[in-house]
Amino acid sequence: MAEEKQVQAGKLYLCATPIGNLDDITLRVLNTLKEVDLIAAEDTRHSIKLLNHFDIKTPMTSYHEYNKIDKARYLVGQMQQGVNLALVTDAGTPGISDPGEELVKQCYEAGIEVTSLPGPAACITALTLSGLSTRRFCFEAFLPVDKKERQWILEELKSETRTIIVYEAPHHLVATLKELSEALGGERRITICRELTKRYEEAYRTTFAEALEHFAVEEPKGECVIVIEGRSIRDMKEEQQKSWEEMTMEEHMDVYLSQGIDRKEAMKLVAKDRGISKRDVYQSLL
Repeated sequence: MAEEKQVQAGKLYLCATPIGNLDDITLRVLNTLKEVDLIAAEDTRHSIKLLNHFDIKTPMTSYHEYNKIDKARYLVGQMQQGVNLALVTDAGTPGISDPGEELVKQCYEAGIEVTSLPGPAACITALTLSGLSTRRFCFEAFLPVDKKERQWILEELKSETRTIIVYEAPHHLVATLKELSEALGGERRITICRELTKRYEEAYRTTFAEALEHFAVEEPKGECVIVIEGRSIRDMKEEQQKSWEEMTMEEHMDVYLSQGIDRKEAMKLVAKDRGISKRDVYQSLL
């Protein structure tokens, strides 16, 4: 009896597609979309326009937020049978603020090979266009819909020193700007990027307060990326030092002594907090 031939497992290709300008697609992505057996798309009606533009005939199947778990299991099964699969989102890089992360997770659990084909991503495009610091940044995507979770995130962002990137739809932009302004301060510098890579691309450098005035008379249009300046580390240190100075030296010492820190080490920490010498702390306590 002949031995059964083992099936070579397929592979998952995460294919970044244009966020506006179709010329931004890479040659590698184009070739991959033509060569794979199947394309999983967040919205097949949207992606068919891209495939038609580049004369790609590869069959498609839908993979979106509402079927991401069960459909991922099915797609993993297909790859285990040798199907090579490309994943595309409506725009940009799959897995960033979209259901692609679930498919990637299931692929790793099943031992399916995954590779990512780099290309457009709205968050990085907006960050580099913003004129704000790019050295350190955090990506928040869309703020949570759940009120408690949203409030927790806003509270956390109050002390965020990195540049912050937030996505928002035009019809929710003003409400989100108002919430962010109340949490972070109306004078915080921001850049609102819209229509990225398209004909009417705009990077509007402003503050929360000015943006709210602007959009009170001009209706927001196009999907938006809000890039927000991080909180100043120097300002935070000054505020912290000021809060220490409002305490008596004895109260300040008690903060550390109550944590089980010995008196000598507590005096060092108090001196550091206040920007004074350990001798000054000692003299004051005497």
